[in-house]
Amino acid sequence: MSKRALLEVIALDPRDAVAAQAGGADRLELVTDMAADGLTPPRAVFAEVRAAVGLPLRVMLRATDGFAAGAVGALCAEAEALRAEGAEEFVLGFLTPDGRPDLAAVAALAEVIDGCSWTFHRAIDRAADRDALRKELSAAPGTAGLDTYLTAGSARGVAEGLPTLLAEQARTAAGEPGYAPRILVGGGLGLDHLPELRAAGLDAFHIGGAARPDGWSAPVDAAAVARWRTALDRAVA
Repeated sequence: MSKRALLEVIALDPRDAVAAQAGGADRLELVTDMAADGLTPPRAVFAEVRAAVGLPLRVMLRATDGFAAGAVGALCAEAEALRAEGAEEFVLGFLTPDGRPDLAAVAALAEVIDGCSWTFHRAIDRAADRDALRKELSAAPGTAGLDTYLTAGSARGVAEGLPTLLAEQARTAAGEPGYAPRILVGGGLGLDHLPELRAAGLDAFHIGGAARPDGWSAPVDAAAVARWRTALDRAVA
C-alpha cells in the first residue's frame, strides 16, 4: 500500500483553517484576495491561523495579480516579517515578460526565506518552456528550499494538462535533473482525475474552490474536504 497522499487546502482565515483540518487536510496554503488568485496574507491573519490549527502552513508571497514580481523589496520585507511571526513554509513564483523564470526576484526572496521549504506555484503553467524553467531554477543559487511545483500541467487546468503531469511524474521518478521537487496537482482538479493520477504515482493534491461548494464568498466546508480525503485514501497508487 502506498503512503497517504498529501491534501493541501487554500485557507483565507482561521475559520477556513479549522474546517480544513477537521475535514482531513494535511497542509494549508494561506492567502488573501482570491479575486487576484491569492496574494500575501496579513501577518495578523497568519498569527491567528497559526494559533488555531496545528497543520503546516505555506504562506503566499505575491503582491499583485499575474506572475510579475512587482516591488521585490517590499515583498522581501513582508517575507521577513512573516518569518519573524513564525512562518516556516512559503509559496512563490515569478516570470519575466517573455515567460522565463524571474531568477532575480526568486533569488531575492529565497535569500530571505533561506532554510524554509517553498512551492513554486502555477506560474510554471504560464512559462514559455516549463522544462527549461525547472532546469534553470534547479541550477540557480539559493533555491535549495524549492521542494514542490504546484501545477495543473496546463494553464487551462488539469483536464488538458493530464498528459504533461503524467510525463513529468515519470521524469521525477527517473531522477531527471530539474525534476526532484514534488508535483502538487492543482488547478481545475476533479475527483474523477484522482485514480489515474494516483496510479501514476502522483501523491500531492491542492484544492481551493472544491473545498467551498457555495463559492469563494463562503468558508471552507469540512464535509467537502472530507470527501476529497476519502477519495484520495481510496485511490491508492
